[in-house]
Amino acid sequence: MTGYLVRRVLYGLLAIFAVSVLSFVIIQLPPGDYVTSYIAALEAQGGEVNAEEAAALRAYFGLGEPMHIQYLKWMGQIFRGNFGMSFQYRIPVLDVIGERMFLTVLLALGTLVFVWLTAIPIGIISAVRQYSFLDYFATTVGFTGLAVPDFLLALVLMYFAWDIYGFSIGGLFSPEYVEAPWSTGRVIDLLKHMIIPIIVLGTSGTASLIRITRANLLDELRKPYVVTARAKGMSEWKLVLKYPVRLALNPIISLTAYILPFLVSGSVIVSVVLNLPTLGPVLLRSLLSQDMFLAGSIILMIGTMTVIGTLLSDILLAAVDPRVRLQ
Repeated sequence: MTGYLVRRVLYGLLAIFAVSVLSFVIIQLPPGDYVTSYIAALEAQGGEVNAEEAAALRAYFGLGEPMHIQYLKWMGQIFRGNFGMSFQYRIPVLDVIGERMFLTVLLALGTLVFVWLTAIPIGIISAVRQYSFLDYFATTVGFTGLAVPDFLLALVLMYFAWDIYGFSIGGLFSPEYVEAPWSTGRVIDLLKHMIIPIIVLGTSGTASLIRITRANLLDELRKPYVVTARAKGMSEWKLVLKYPVRLALNPIISLTAYILPFLVSGSVIVSVVLNLPTLGPVLLRSLLSQDMFLAGSIILMIGTMTVIGTLLSDILLAAVDPRVRLQ
């Protein structure tokens, strides 16, 4: 097992290196650079930048050098714990994404826990009580959750939260806690504001996971070892929880590797609607302005989260399913 984990870590580092190269190249594929985007935005507001000023800006940001030189300098900064300067914000990248990264990961982990605690029990009950009212209800909820866009659900919940409870859920903090230092009051305020975003972000994942859990468990419940255990007089719920559920969880655990990065990069619209201070909107703005160090750093972190999620899912699979350990 130790040798397997060492190999996976080495493969993960290689994958992260490949992600850093590809992201840096793809960001620079569109014509122009940050200075081009900056000049276009300035001219749209009635300003003007001549050729000499544009050349001075490119020299200031180091954009006149070849792509591979820029990449090597960026990686050299990363190895020293510095992800470079953000062109758009004119401050270090870590200062831009520091608290946003923490809040994004916290929100993603909270959403993941919500999805698991909600979808797995419902999927199990739906499979064990197949064609019952609970099964039909779970199926209806599942298809509804997949059909309703997250941003529309966010708007509906925002309306009801304000109209019924008088509670504004925009952002992750109340106005008095936005710039305040961390304290018990700020943590409680954050937890209160995380409820609606977690429900919105976790709805589609919960709906799909219910269907996956139900389908996999139904497949396991029809296998001969379950029939044999029933014939020996084993109680139904003890049988279901001891064997079929563990095997049915394999695909669910595998999906964990992709849920976390999706919640970071795939929730841009929801983050904009709910005014969440997460990485999604920052990534969108950095790509539009071709802020390569900021965009590259965020994409690199998303790739790192994917690699870490894959490693964790493999470890969980080995712990849950003895057949994985044997192979």
